[in-house]
Amino acid sequence: MANELSTAGISIGYAVENTSGTRPTSFTNIPNVKSIGDMNPDPATYDVTDLSDLVWKRYIDGLKDPGGAVALTVNITQSFITTWATICSAAETGKTGNKATWFCVTVPNITEKFYFAGMPQALGLPQIETDAVFEGDVYVVPNQIAGWQAE
Repeated sequence: MANELSTAGISIGYAVENTSGTRPTSFTNIPNVKSIGDMNPDPATYDVTDLSDLVWKRYIDGLKDPGGAVALTVNITQSFITTWATICSAAETGKTGNKATWFCVTVPNITEKFYFAGMPQALGLPQIETDAVFEGDVYVVPNQIAGWQAE
């Protein structure tokens, strides 16, 4: 019997380090998030095949690239604009004190949480369409990925 999960109830929060180099344990929820960009990259691979190999090439794994900025698609409201500005300001303040801003993705019914640190980018003006939800992407540039970990 499989135990597949729904994306319903998944949340993402943020926190700035209290002590430089120590990941926070308490996170503030980011409201209005509709989707979280992919952070599941293929590792680079390096061909180490030499002349003694007769049938198969051999590889070693290299670095993983999260692909640059991670997009969070959000419903844009006045409350969200204010919240995102607060997040960006807190991150900039933390950066001056050598403190990272961390993000935590919580999935109901999964014990571990996904952690990464990065710099949130100021909200621009997203594409606007007739008869549509006012939504857009905000971005976080990751600079440390801790991955799935227990609290």
